[in-house]
Formats: sequence, structure tokens, C-alpha cells
Amino acid sequence: MTFEILPVVEADLAGLLELNESNVPHVNSIDRKQMAEFLGYANQFEKVVESGEVAGFVVALEAGAGYESMNYRWFVDHLSDFLYIDRIMVSPDFRRRGVASLLYQHLATQAQAAGLSSLCCEVNLVPPNPDSMRLHLGLGFAQRATQATEGGRKEVSLLVKPL
Repeated sequence: MTFEILPVVEADLAGLLELNESNVPHVNSIDRKQMAEFLGYANQFEKVVESGEVAGFVVALEAGAGYESMNYRWFVDHLSDFLYIDRIMVSPDFRRRGVASLLYQHLATQAQAAGLSSLCCEVNLVPPNPDSMRLHLGLGFAQRATQATEGGRKEVSLLVKPL
């Protein structure tokens, strides 16, 4: 079977929200309204599908989006042009099958086509997410800074990959 990358539509939101919530605390919990808002301002809100089943999804935004995430704001304040990966999820049934790598390759291609100079994201240091950190470092991301979030309950590594 082959994977296909398709735009997210309203009918996908419930399933994507369920996948998102199953990955907390590695990603922030959001509600249906917040998930739906991505349809309006995300530059990349796409799903990976195999035989009609959602294998994963990604939400990514360029500078200038009306997004108030503390981590996104850090990149806005420190970089001039970028594609910020807010969240990337892979369903447990599809892990270790290249879905995340496919999405990162797709995002890099889209960012380069838009004339952007980097991809950026954050990975939790507290609570730790060593698998995600290993993946990002292996893909060429490097830490630019760290910051505490959620009133100090979390700490993230702010990562950048030049394109």
C-alpha cells in the first residue's frame, strides 16, 4: 500500500482530535473548536491516508498566522521566515512505517517552494519525549533555545532545521 497526503476537511476533525488527545502530554490538549480553527489559518493542515484509513496528520503555519501559541510566538520573534510545525501525529498502527518522515519531507518541499528558509518546531524536555527528540535531531533539526511553558510544568526545546 502507498500513503497519500490530502488536505484535512471538516469531517476529519473528530478523528484527528481523538488522535491528538491520545498523544498528550507530548502535544498540548486542544478542543474541537481549536482543531477547527486550524482549517482557517494553518498553511499546511494535512492528513496521511492509506486505503482510506488516517495514518497521521500535520498542522504547520508560516510567520504571520493569527496563532497565539507561546512556542509559535518565540519563532515569530526570532526568525524572519519559517514553517512552524505545531503538531505532527502518527496513529499507533502506522508508527515505524515512514509516515513521520514522509510528512517532514513534504513540509520541507512545501516550505522551499514558498521561499522559506527553515522548518521549526518544539519537542518536550519536561516531560521528556526522547523518541521525538531523536527523530528531529536525526532529520537535521538543532536546538536554538529552550523555554518553560504551562506555568513551568513543561519545558520545550525550540528546534530549527535550515532548508
